[in-house]
Amino acid sequence: MTTVLISGASVAGPALAWWLRRHGFRPTLVERAPALRAGGYKVDIRGAALEVVDRMGLRGQVERHDTGMRSARFVDATGAQLATMDAALFGGREGDDAEIMRGDLARILADATRDVEYVFDDSIAALTPSGGAVEVSFERGPRRTFDLVIGADGLHSNVRRLAFGPESAHLRPLGHHIAIFTVPGEFGEEGIELMHPAPGRSVGVYRTAGAPDARALFLFPSPADVADRRDAAGRKALLAEAFAGAGWQVPRLLDAMWDAPDFYFDSMSQVRMDRWSTWRIALVGDAAYGPSPASGQGTSLGLVGAYVLAASLAAASGDPVAGFADYERRMRPFVEANQALAERNLKGMVLGSAAQIRFQTLMLRLMPHLPGRERMIRRVTEPIRRAATAITLPEIPAPRGA
Repeated sequence: MTTVLISGASVAGPALAWWLRRHGFRPTLVERAPALRAGGYKVDIRGAALEVVDRMGLRGQVERHDTGMRSARFVDATGAQLATMDAALFGGREGDDAEIMRGDLARILADATRDVEYVFDDSIAALTPSGGAVEVSFERGPRRTFDLVIGADGLHSNVRRLAFGPESAHLRPLGHHIAIFTVPGEFGEEGIELMHPAPGRSVGVYRTAGAPDARALFLFPSPADVADRRDAAGRKALLAEAFAGAGWQVPRLLDAMWDAPDFYFDSMSQVRMDRWSTWRIALVGDAAYGPSPASGQGTSLGLVGAYVLAASLAAASGDPVAGFADYERRMRPFVEANQALAERNLKGMVLGSAAQIRFQTLMLRLMPHLPGRERMIRRVTEPIRRAATAITLPEIPAPRGA
């Protein structure tokens, strides 16, 4: 039986473990965190990714955890309403799109893989060829040998660094940073995303259906110097400085930031690689082709990538050369289509001037009254729909010993 070590237990990793187990492989997941990560923002599952969730038998669970977001409301520095935008313009909520909190999706996938070995509070330290296998040294646990190793460990992938070199060679910054953290529910309004656009920066707050708390999101141009990822206090100070003097409820949100248990701060970057595999090691999800949060497709790429990688390895009877080649051939066009959404979307998320903000809010106010409104909505959302379905999923091979 082919043994596979998967680094990363967020979304792509457990999804890959689910499919590998179904195809007769023996997966093991290693996760640096001491437990499942509960935080995160809302994520979309669209098109082919929703079909993958269907094939896993998990669509009902995903839909029961729907965020219930109905619309976005744009407000000025005083809190006065500028415009509203309904869910149709979020990319489609008509049966081909599900929206769920990342932490809820991670729990669903973890529950579905309870019979898979999870190793928490540990990380890969070294990968060494050992005949026809990979010898893996861990930071804490004993050395082990696996037939294959897969990095599903996100934008700052440890496996990618060990197998493909420094991340600077593979990350393409989009010129902005993002911060997300939990705030008290009083800041949000259930089912509504509150957005405060300002020249060069944007702030959002939302509270999903039935949630006791809310999430805050900050977008702003990337600073010249950024504190180390382990320096949470330094990064919080940088965010506070970037939004000093902002109106609306930004000062109160920044006060709440200091006590947030799940502060996330990172660059809006894409992962661009000429290849996602080498020898018996491969990458999936954000580690291989992170499209950035601006695309809205990171979770979908991770779910589809996990499905295709497992199917390709199964069809190749576990042979990494043939399996990885088939995986890359099938996934590359889908990845490129979805990564292309990021820069287009980012232009609408962070506007450069007050004049652009006025024009955007004017168009949103006029939208309900314009003739051909449905046609205009389809024109706006069509690139997202087209990218989300830009792949034909391989058929599921009959389960076999691999």
